Amino acid sequence: MESELHSIGELARASGLGVGTLRYYDGAEVLTPAWVDPQTGYRWYRPGQLADARLLARLRRVGLPLASIRAVLGAAPGSGDARRVLDAHLRRLEDGLTDARRELSLIRAMTDQREQPMTTGPTDPTELRLTVPAEGLATALDAVRFAVGGDPEVPALAGVLFEPDGPVLRLVATDRYRMALAEVPAEGGPTGHPVAGTIVPTPLVDALRALLGPGAAEVSLTLGGGRVRAEAGGHRVEGAALDFDYPDHRALTRLEPEHRITLPAAELRTAVEAGATRTLPSGPHGAECEVTVLTLTGDGRLAVATDPAAEDFRLAVNRDFLLDALGAGRPEQLVLELGGPIAPLAIRTPGRAGTFSVLMPVRLPELPELPEPHEPAERS
Repeated sequence: MESELHSIGELARASGLGVGTLRYYDGAEVLTPAWVDPQTGYRWYRPGQLADARLLARLRRVGLPLASIRAVLGAAPGSGDARRVLDAHLRRLEDGLTDARRELSLIRAMTDQREQPMTTGPTDPTELRLTVPAEGLATALDAVRFAVGGDPEVPALAGVLFEPDGPVLRLVATDRYRMALAEVPAEGGPTGHPVAGTIVPTPLVDALRALLGPGAAEVSLTLGGGRVRAEAGGHRVEGAALDFDYPDHRALTRLEPEHRITLPAAELRTAVEAGATRTLPSGPHGAECEVTVLTLTGDGRLAVATDPAAEDFRLAVNRDFLLDALGAGRPEQLVLELGGPIAPLAIRTPGRAGTFSVLMPVRLPELPELPEPHEPAERS
């Protein structure tokens, strides 16, 4: 049999993949050998698997994630599934390039400001005045407030990022275990020059939210210069912004959903509150907390699992974090995007593309993480 097969070393040399990398993809069930010698453990591959190995090498070079590589190699001929996966990855790369250009433009503006500190005008990002609808800002704050960080060792997360972006003001909050984003229309935003986001500290966020009562129609926001000022309904709140760099939320919210489930928010909340949980160390600093395991039924519906089989789709998340996300902004309908057991869970509100939250998954003990590729010796 060995004479008809390629050894792992031969496949490695012919494909450009390392021996350890081929072992990794065997463990990930992406490219499994045709035969493994039960005595020596040597892996042997069919001649036809060389084409898959060479394709796999190219997919790795363009940064395709593991789940997408599996989808491309497993796509049925003529289905168009592989092309759809590749097109989606190309869009993500293009979005990443757009983000990089935006950041570099902002960096140039900031370095120009350092070199010419007395210069004012369109390249001076020190202050910006926006006008936003009070009700819209209140809704946006309610949608992100739950995700604000409280860890004193990570002070940059102890507030909400206010990020002007053309005709909208984007709000972002995260504590590293979850992230929430919301957008509200804004007048006076930047049109031809970049403006850095402002981190509004939590006490000032809460004071601003209290300002947005029934009598307020619009809010005048002044951001920049290390200060934040908000005026609405004849009242004003003001304070210092947090002087830290905020995490790149765009990199964290480029998701690859494999399933999109639409359902009433109240239905899911009831199921989570009444459903089974597991106690795992998934909270901040490794603290124990209750975890909800979501699964998909045979007809594609989302359910809270009681004891899902190992082969079932499973996604585990912190129960309290999930309930917080379901209640944020009080939506009636939800769209849940699931990418797999180790992919973040996105919770969206239909009709509000810029408003959603993301929960980091909890790894179940019976789903161990695959080791990183390595290069131990094996027969070549």
